[in-house]
Parts: sequence; structure tokens; C-alpha cells
Amino acid sequence: MFTGLVEALGEVIAVESRPPGVRLVLRHAEIAKDAEIGDSIAVNGCCLTVVTLEDGTFGFDAGEETLSRTNLGQLAAESQANIERSLKLGERLGGHLVTGHIDAMGTLDDRQDDADWSYFWFKVPRPLTRQMASKGSITVDGVSLTLVDVEDERFRVALIPHTLQVTTLGQLASGGKVNIETDLLAKYVERQLDCSG
Repeated sequence: MFTGLVEALGEVIAVESRPPGVRLVLRHAEIAKDAEIGDSIAVNGCCLTVVTLEDGTFGFDAGEETLSRTNLGQLAAESQANIERSLKLGERLGGHLVTGHIDAMGTLDDRQDDADWSYFWFKVPRPLTRQMASKGSITVDGVSLTLVDVEDERFRVALIPHTLQVTTLGQLASGGKVNIETDLLAKYVERQLDCSG
């Protein structure tokens, strides 16, 4: 489990072809120093398992399913990714409960910058918006955000200057693809409603 509070931007060192998937190698010396083989780390919100550790870098294997459902297949050397280590029981939960299981990719439909703040509209598959409510939680590329508005096929969030500076969202342009994870509790509520009807 994660919180959606991004710890750092990791630099992508390599994307190695390993059919039927790839190995992603990222660098962040401080996080790599404390990591162990087998640890779970969210990369752009997607829970991955550390399979290599070497000289301040850590590697993950991503298979076909992961690459087809996330934007990890679009990462290239020298790009950046949001990274967060898994939550330890007993720690403060500053964001919301995030599983690291991506529901779908969304697209930045509109970006409105207002001084140091930004307002983003993301277009998503219609079934996902059934799991969203204004003032509820959403995870975008691993970042826990509060929903401002929800429409049939898109939603809006407001981004504070800090979030724009310390995550990849500040660099995002219209048309950019992001990983979307809806709120865990909303999934269970929707499932119960479907089963009781």
C-alpha cells in the first residue's frame, strides 16, 4: 500500500528490452540506499518489485499487462518518474490509501495555469468516473489529489505549487498520458451496488 505522497523524482537510466516485457532502471541514491531486493516501490503510481540494486540505481521488470495499462512503456532514458516506497504500518497516512494497481490511463485534456497554481482536466474511460465524487480522492501518476469536478468522461483537479515542482505533473502538457487509480473504497461501494441490483 502507498499514500500517493510522492517521495522523489527518479531519473530513468535505462529501459532494457526483456521480451515479453522490459526492465526499467531508475536512479535515486537515497531511496536505492534503503531499498532491498523484493521491495515494492510505486513508479508513476504503479506498484513494481525491485529486482536489481546497483550504484544508486534500482531496476524493475514490467510485463505486457503493465505496459499496456500504464504509461511506463512511454518512459525513456533521461526522463523522470514519480517514486514512492510502500507504506509501513503505524506511519502517518498523509494522502489516501493507494494500492499501486492502475485502473487505466487518462489524458490531460486541458491545463489552465493561474500564477503558481494549475487546474487540470483529465479525460478517462467513462466507467472510472462512476467511482469518483467531488472532494473525493484520485491518484494521478502516483500523486494523491482531491477531485474538484467530475463529469461523465473527465475530472478536474487543482494543483498547488509544491506538487507542480516536486512531481512530474508540473511538466505535463495537453495530450500527455497519466496513470489513474480510483479510490479503493469507491471500488468496493460500486461493486456492492452492482451486486445488490
